[in-house]
Amino acid sequence: MSFWRAPRWLAGSVRNKLLAMALLPLLVAFPLLVLALAIWSSQAYDRLLITKVRSDLAVAQGYFDQVLIEVGSGTLGVADSRALADALRPDTSSARAQLSAHLAAERERLGLDFLVLYDTFGQPVARGAPAGLSLEDQRAGLQVQPTALAETLQTQRERTKARLLLLDNAALRALVPHLASRANIALVPTRNATPTQRQTEDRAMVVQATLPVTDALGRRVGVLSGGLLLNQNLDFIDHINRIVYPAGSLPFDSQGTATLFLDDVRITTNVRLFQDRRAIGTRVSQAVRNTVLGEGRTWLDLAFVVNDWYVSAYEPLTDAQGQRIGMLYVGFTEAPFRLMRYAMLALIGLIFGGVMAASAWFSLRWARSIFQPVQRMNRTMQLVEEGDSAARVGELGTRDELGALAGHLDELLDVIDDKTAALQRWGEELDQKVAERTRELEASNASLQLAQQQLVKSEKLAAIGQLTASIAHEINNPIAVMQGNLDLMRETLGEASQPVKSELKLLDEQVERMRIIVTQLLQYARPTEYAGYVETLDINRTLEDCLVLVGHLLAQTNIEVQRDLQATQRVGCNRQELQQVVINLMINAIQAMPQGGTLRLLSRDWSDEAGRIGVRLCVKDSGPGLPPEVLERLFRPFFTTKNDGNGLGLWISQGLVERYGGQITAENRTDVPGASFCVALLTEPHAPDAAPTRDGRPGGL
Repeated sequence: MSFWRAPRWLAGSVRNKLLAMALLPLLVAFPLLVLALAIWSSQAYDRLLITKVRSDLAVAQGYFDQVLIEVGSGTLGVADSRALADALRPDTSSARAQLSAHLAAERERLGLDFLVLYDTFGQPVARGAPAGLSLEDQRAGLQVQPTALAETLQTQRERTKARLLLLDNAALRALVPHLASRANIALVPTRNATPTQRQTEDRAMVVQATLPVTDALGRRVGVLSGGLLLNQNLDFIDHINRIVYPAGSLPFDSQGTATLFLDDVRITTNVRLFQDRRAIGTRVSQAVRNTVLGEGRTWLDLAFVVNDWYVSAYEPLTDAQGQRIGMLYVGFTEAPFRLMRYAMLALIGLIFGGVMAASAWFSLRWARSIFQPVQRMNRTMQLVEEGDSAARVGELGTRDELGALAGHLDELLDVIDDKTAALQRWGEELDQKVAERTRELEASNASLQLAQQQLVKSEKLAAIGQLTASIAHEINNPIAVMQGNLDLMRETLGEASQPVKSELKLLDEQVERMRIIVTQLLQYARPTEYAGYVETLDINRTLEDCLVLVGHLLAQTNIEVQRDLQATQRVGCNRQELQQVVINLMINAIQAMPQGGTLRLLSRDWSDEAGRIGVRLCVKDSGPGLPPEVLERLFRPFFTTKNDGNGLGLWISQGLVERYGGQITAENRTDVPGASFCVALLTEPHAPDAAPTRDGRPGGL
């Protein structure tokens, strides 16, 4: 029984059927292939850009750490110099007169912004002030409490590396009064930034090394503090940018940038606000601030920087106490890469379009070799029915079954013509003989006339019977050849003969009609018809990797991710299949919280009832939860509560987990509203029949 009826224009024409068979795969398969290629290239493009900016951030972070080491080691070299220790002795007042000049020369040599010497009581002794600084500025702020100095004094283990500190304006003026103006930065209103009532940023971020000065006996006789002010330090940030993005390192005219943030304010950057004005004073977006400064995570994604989209990397910066006080940023403009991607996709589309057009042209020509012979045979039979006995199919130029069938049809029509002519000739001869006999018996009486009539009738019947038998015998062979070729064609084509079923039926009917013409003395017979490679996986690392893969979805929501990953065991599973299961659960949880919420990820060590060890992971959302009727049917195929879903995700995930002897369960949370999906996997996977039953509820979470 057919559940689909073809439209009239398709059902009534072999030509239309063959064209549909030839063009439908081209019109459907090629666009789907182009779409799949576009999706794959987009994902690969995003991964390449993120990998690039991650390596750029590593280079910038390495240089930043190198600066801390250079400041620390340079200050250490001055602190360990003999000149400083001698200058602090009571009997060396003449040496102290030259101490400021010595410190100034060392500061210039090391490229530092400040170099200040204090005695053991925290009182300033000398400052390496730059040339041209007034005496008032040189002595301004030379008051430091000993307790505050002791808090910043570095230990012996930290002597070779400076630390990052956040100073208020008063502390900065006491340390480097001639540079205090660089810390006053007016805040520029920035789109998507966290709302604030502040108008200026007057705090300072400094790289500072504070080291003890000892005499020949190893006694501390003073303290030396040296370092750099990072606020509006353009040479510093431009040097980072040149290291990370040297000329010609970025294709397609993309521009690389670097920035230092104090909290969420750009204090030094080569990002331009407009023309040649740098975007100092602008602020980072709220999403980046929450991720980097709020959660302490590195941002690796697209971000809107001031006035354009950049492929961005933000790394939190911490002070000596481990508090997050700012960020280090590197990134490059994304628009040139996006335009190049669109151009490549357009080129691929043109190539595929050309291939599709050429394929369609060849398909049409090949289809014509099938429907043209059938059309010509059908037209020939119509002409014969209308009385044109001279109509023939003619030479087709094809050597397949259809060509052979057309030749046999022409031969059959020729035989019919010959036999028809012979029948007419024999009839005429019979008439002549009857006429002669009639003339001979004209003189006979009525009985003789009656006998004559009976004799004529008998002779006519005998002649017709003989002629019919002869015609049937002569036509039997070509009809058998035609019927045999028809049957061979059906057998050869199989299901492919369906498009020409009606024309083949017409040929059968015409053969039958010819057989009926010769007294139905001839009959013919109708042919009555594959699990993936298992790895030992760290479940916590797998969860982190899956978070990166759904990062683009999380970036579009106000969902907070909470991690509670305490599992120490590993699991035996195929990496791609496990990622497929976890990502499916994460996407379901994200879709359950369209207005935002909390995505909670947990992992614990676990063992089943048989004592086999493994790991249990849970993905919990703060959505509305699962109604009882949904919870009951959740893992059935094709069951879905989404308009655009197919209901196969959880069913497939269940099959993947059970393949390795694990189990997947779903329930509503008891602590807060929401749903909880848990996956239990073994360290050593087992066949499904060796896995714990679905009713066994492993504990621990």
